[in-house]
Amino acid sequence: MPALNKNNSAVKRIMQEARELANDPSTDYHAAPLEDDIFEWHCTLRGPAGTEFEGGLYHFRIVLPAEYPFRPPSLMLLTPNGRFELNTKICISFTNYHEEEWQPAWGVRTAILGLQGFFPLKGQAATGVGSVEYPVSERKRLAQLSREWICPKCQECNLGHLPDPEDGPSSSQHTNVLQPSLPPPAAALVRLQNSSPAPVIPTPVPESDGIEEVDTQPRLRVTPQPTRRSSQRPPLILDTAICVLLVLVLALLCRRVL
Repeated sequence: MPALNKNNSAVKRIMQEARELANDPSTDYHAAPLEDDIFEWHCTLRGPAGTEFEGGLYHFRIVLPAEYPFRPPSLMLLTPNGRFELNTKICISFTNYHEEEWQPAWGVRTAILGLQGFFPLKGQAATGVGSVEYPVSERKRLAQLSREWICPKCQECNLGHLPDPEDGPSSSQHTNVLQPSLPPPAAALVRLQNSSPAPVIPTPVPESDGIEEVDTQPRLRVTPQPTRRSSQRPPLILDTAICVLLVLVLALLCRRVL
C-alpha cells in the first residue's frame, strides 16, 4: 500500500470512518476499505426483511473520490440480485449522479443504509441508470444463491463477510461484524438494572416455648431534675440610680440635723 498523506482531509475522513465502522459493527452490513486502496471499499449488505430480498447477502463496491467528503461516492453491485445491474454505477440520490444532493456530513454508512432502502423500491421509478426489474421469484432465487457468492477480489463468500446472527461467531477474519458480548461484570450490571426489585422477606419471629424471659440486667432510672430559674439581676443603671437617691436622702437628713 503506498504511503498516505495523513494530513489530507479525504484520507483523515476515510480513516476516521473505517475506525468507527470497526468499533461499531452491525449485523446488517460489513464494510472496510481495501488494504491497497483506502478510496475503494468492499461492502456486504443484508437484504431488507419482509421483501423478496430477505435472506440475501449482496456484495458491492464503494469508490470514494479524491475530494471526499465534499463529493459523493459511486456504488456498483457485484452480486447478482435482480434489482441493480452488475459492475455499473448506480444512479440514486446520494451517488455521483446527483452531486448537488450530497452533503459532506454523510458518509459510507449513509450510502450503505441508503442502498438498503432502495432495494424494495420499484425499478425505474426509484432509480435511473443501473436499475433492473426481475420477477419476484427470480429475485428470491438469487437471494438464496447470493449467500454463497464469492467476491473475486476478496476471495471469500458473502457468509464469511456477514454470517447470520443466529449462527454464532464465524471463524472468518470478519468476525467483528457481530455485536461483541458484554464482559461478565457489565452483563451482570445490565441484568441487575433490568430486573425488578427483590421482595422484602420479613424476618421470622421464633415461637415462644412458654417460659417468660426475665430481664435481669439492672436499669438506671433517671429522675428529671427541676428546672431552676436563674435570678435576674437588675440592670446596672437601676443600681446606680438607687445609690444616688440614697445619697441625696442622707444629705437632706444631715442638713436638718445641723
